[in-house]
Amino acid sequence: GGDKFSVLLPTYNERENLPLVVWLLARTFQDSGKDFEIIIIDDGSPDGTQEIAEQLEKIYGSDKILLRPRASKLGLGTAYIHGMKHATGNFIVIMDADLSHHPKFIPEFIRMQKEGNFDIVSGTRYKGNGGVYGWDLKRKLISRGANFLTQVLLRPGASDLTGSFRLYRKEVLEKLMEKCVSKGYVFQMEMIVRARQLGYTIGEVPISFVDRVYGESKLGGNEIVSFLKGLLTLFATT
Repeated sequence: GGDKFSVLLPTYNERENLPLVVWLLARTFQDSGKDFEIIIIDDGSPDGTQEIAEQLEKIYGSDKILLRPRASKLGLGTAYIHGMKHATGNFIVIMDADLSHHPKFIPEFIRMQKEGNFDIVSGTRYKGNGGVYGWDLKRKLISRGANFLTQVLLRPGASDLTGSFRLYRKEVLEKLMEKCVSKGYVFQMEMIVRARQLGYTIGEVPISFVDRVYGESKLGGNEIVSFLKGLLTLFATT
């Protein structure tokens, strides 16, 4: 059909990963005959990610790669809002730029969206043959624990709340952004909780999540504290 998919890729220090994830995305969309654009939102990476993005823009064309940088690290939620202003697709794909999300799952997201006419399709590590590879026990426990706690407190009706590999109808994402208050790690979870509140439908596709190959993980003690705070805020306000 006449659908167009805008991929929002927030980046911070992803110079090694970016060329590969862009190549995989371009190949995936071309193979499935879908119209697409990739919007790179770089938050002032000191490692030269932006220069790499500029080169990719030249290689693939500025209709396919749109570099929309910001001056500094301003959080994931605001990166999506910023990217969405420039998106011309009627569907938005959000994913990590660090190769932990493989673009090969996107055609499945699209297929499921079509079949069930879903507002959101979310990749899940916790259902079917989904899974996590390359994490140590501590990371797995934190992720599982966070997810379990969320399920108990919020009953969101989705199995993977903290994942950030999703397909949204553009107007649904815009509406959710207006309602969303949290930033950072909690942001993904709030999006699903608010979606349920507003009566949006959510489909799930099992994905394998692979720990980043290059660079440092962005999850530290601060994120865990802010996650718990955000979870309790959501529990109190939903």
